[in-house]
Amino acid sequence: MISQVLRDARKYEETAEKAVAAESRPGFHLSTRIGWMNDPNGFSFYNGEYHLFYQYNPYSSHWDTMHWGHAVSSDLLHWRYLPVALAPDMDYDKDGCFSGSAVTLPDGRHMLIYTGVEKEIRPDGSTCAIQRQCVAVGDGIDYEKYQGNPVLTENNLPEGGSKYDFRDPKIFQKTDGSYGCVVGNCDKDRDGRVLLFTSRDGFSWNFDRILAANHERFGKMWECPDFFELDGKQVVIVSPQEMMPQGFEYHNGNGTLCLIGKMDETTGEFVEEHNQSIDYGIDFYAPQTTLAPDGRRIMIGWMQNWDTCPVNSPERLWFGQMSLPRELSIKDGRLIQKPVKEIENLRRNKVSYKNITFTDVIQLDGIKGRKVDMELSIQPGNEQQIYHKFAVRFAQDGNYQTSVSFRPYEKIVKIDRKFSGSRQAVIHQRRSLVRTEGGKLKLRIILDRFSAEIFVNDGEHVLTVTMYTNQTADGISFFADGEVTMDIVKYDL
Repeated sequence: MISQVLRDARKYEETAEKAVAAESRPGFHLSTRIGWMNDPNGFSFYNGEYHLFYQYNPYSSHWDTMHWGHAVSSDLLHWRYLPVALAPDMDYDKDGCFSGSAVTLPDGRHMLIYTGVEKEIRPDGSTCAIQRQCVAVGDGIDYEKYQGNPVLTENNLPEGGSKYDFRDPKIFQKTDGSYGCVVGNCDKDRDGRVLLFTSRDGFSWNFDRILAANHERFGKMWECPDFFELDGKQVVIVSPQEMMPQGFEYHNGNGTLCLIGKMDETTGEFVEEHNQSIDYGIDFYAPQTTLAPDGRRIMIGWMQNWDTCPVNSPERLWFGQMSLPRELSIKDGRLIQKPVKEIENLRRNKVSYKNITFTDVIQLDGIKGRKVDMELSIQPGNEQQIYHKFAVRFAQDGNYQTSVSFRPYEKIVKIDRKFSGSRQAVIHQRRSLVRTEGGKLKLRIILDRFSAEIFVNDGEHVLTVTMYTNQTADGISFFADGEVTMDIVKYDL
């Protein structure tokens, strides 16, 4: 039975999306159908297609009461919108259907698990949102909320757990057919942690343990947890709020964190071995992964930064897009991210140059565009005298540009969009300390109208940035302070 709230949302989005021109959207990144988009939800492979849901306010391009938007794809690059999957239409989720995940049940149904939000007026008159976990089951288009919702409440929390910060369940199936679910939470001091729950059927859940705890290391509340095995290791992904920088490894504000370790066979505890940022750019948050049919672990994130959202114009019909899906692996104990291989099917109009040695600024025939896949290898033109700086400038014309630069002596890669047309004092630069020897570096830069994703040294670091520069600014140039030799291959996408 479809509620009137859900029916209204479906009718509205179907009508309103007609006002959004195709060329005003990204070419191969998923954007919201209409209105507002944030966290990816329910990323899964079901009935032969990838399903991606997302936090959604169809009625405005600003955050408000959350629905679940829905899209499907066969290749992770071409997306087809489906009707709104969830709307806040029950007492336990009347103030929002927050983030969650999906799994296929043994009977072939698609189960969604999400955070239902209900506001509570406290004794002092203030309002707080109680967060509980709920499930809905459906056929890939229509979903029915479980009569026994919510399936996890404050009564299932360990001692000291906050019922106001208890959200973003990520479900997974174990080898024995039972289910696990990690949920973000914090204690009374807002110190983040990941809780693990278990279930035989996906409907009745029990608290198992605190899987990972912050211990005041990385920000405060931990949002959007994920937990999976990768290349013989166990990986925990979270998005901490209110982070403080630690050298070049983390940035201020809302960030991303990857913990790599192993499960102790005796105690069942997760033992951390390594931690790192997931993305070192400006616009990346709340990533979620799924397992592809061919065994690849694929991750996608919200390609936005909370601190830049207030500059969004109320006249904009849509706001929010997802990152390029990324294939994950572990190499030398570190998380590696590469663009999904399917993007190679979009490549056309190959242009390549070998051993281009230059100083100052150059442009190359055939190297331009706003939907581009470009691979660069650089090294000193003179090994006895390493250059001081190299930069690629793109989305460029006489007034605008966004750039990626590299200083070999400091081993720092920087993304910079301060000349991309913004009139606001928001975040414009981020830096990353990368691995390099003798001034050699590999960059892969993927542009898609309103974004750039820079993969350094075959995915050892990734820097993501959005930019809303006019599409006529499609120039690409290269700068060297000192002598640089460069190989480049560029494709239109």
